[in-house]
Amino acid sequence: MSLNRSGRSDSDSTKEGRGYWGFANFQNQVFRRAVKSGFDFTLMVVGRGGLGKSTFINTLFLAEINDLNQTNVPHNTGSTTRIEEKFVKLIENGVNLNLTLVDTPGFGDHINNTKCWEPVLNYVESKFLTYFCDETKVERKEKPVDKCVHLCLYFIEPNGHGLKQIDIEFMRQLMGHVNIVPVIAKADCLTAEEMAKFKKQIRADVEKHELKLYQFPELTDGKDKVASDRLKSRLPFAVVGSNSVADGPNGRKTRFRKYPWGIVEVENLEHNDFIPLRDIIIRTNRIDLIDVTRSVHYENFRFRQMEKLPQGKGDQDPFTLMEEERKRKERDLQDKRVKLENTFKEKITERENRIRLKTEKLDEKENQFKMEFESRRREMESLRHEVEEMRKGNFTDSKSSLNSHSSASHTSANENAPKTSPPTVGDKTRKKMATLSIFNRN
Repeated sequence: MSLNRSGRSDSDSTKEGRGYWGFANFQNQVFRRAVKSGFDFTLMVVGRGGLGKSTFINTLFLAEINDLNQTNVPHNTGSTTRIEEKFVKLIENGVNLNLTLVDTPGFGDHINNTKCWEPVLNYVESKFLTYFCDETKVERKEKPVDKCVHLCLYFIEPNGHGLKQIDIEFMRQLMGHVNIVPVIAKADCLTAEEMAKFKKQIRADVEKHELKLYQFPELTDGKDKVASDRLKSRLPFAVVGSNSVADGPNGRKTRFRKYPWGIVEVENLEHNDFIPLRDIIIRTNRIDLIDVTRSVHYENFRFRQMEKLPQGKGDQDPFTLMEEERKRKERDLQDKRVKLENTFKEKITERENRIRLKTEKLDEKENQFKMEFESRRREMESLRHEVEEMRKGNFTDSKSSLNSHSSASHTSANENAPKTSPPTVGDKTRKKMATLSIFNRN
């Protein structure tokens, strides 16, 4: 029995009571559910510094998402590739898009670029692991948040000679973990003939090294197949980004780059491939990118993880064992953190004690120096006062006492000793003056 579009049979379409079944409304239900929860999409851009990745992101969404005045150029000569995330919520006609933009400053910008792709690979794997843990929990959310990387745009330097070894190695390392689409940056650096040769060379390098990039879905419909073939012929996409905005036709803002020899329009197919790439990311292939990530890359990761899981004993399943292993590692990590903190506190206390002892010793020496200085100062004041008295001639009593004492001592000691004249007051004065001069010199 054949059915028409209204859900009625041809023979019973005119009969009353044969109403509309309603399964044709399923797509509307799916649409309303999708609009209610929104979509999660993660876009990663990778490439050497100065290729216009941030400018391309701003151009792609017609918004200043990346601050181009902020410099993120590393100043060391190591091989560290940093990962930076930015979360943006876009709303268009009531549809929410939770967009995560991932940039990789430092990729390929160092003298030693050995294994510079490892931080990127670890980041992609960590997002798979997070989703895997959320999905396999005993108490889990109804719909785990999907933060997996759905698309990686790899920016190629427009050198006109094909792929570099670092480009080939990066795509080889990540081709089984994420959807990779190669992009030629700063397409306005090459002429149309040079760009055509460059694209041909890149496609040859991809085929030679058997690099598995994102495959566009095979379409059977005539128009869709033609459009898909047209997209494939433009691979790799050559794009131009710009921060200059002007009002174009129909009042729509467009971006452009102005040169002395002319103007490069970003949204012009004759100038670059920005429009096809934007359509793939936003309009036509976003759901397919999410599906391929979930059904291919994530499933491969899940299979690798399941192989690592120990077999359960008794009524313990692998996921319970994995959860227990995770909790055990967290406890070990917490114990290690507490131990390191205690060691740090002990080191700090020991250092403070050493500093305190040294400070006490220094204070003690300072007090000793002060006391010695004060003693010498008093002695010097006493000598100066005595000298002043001598200069004024206040030493008569001292003279008589000294003479009597000297005569008595000489008489009692030896009466037969040869007599010598007693020292005069001038001699004593000269001796004291000599002693005072010695102290003054010191």
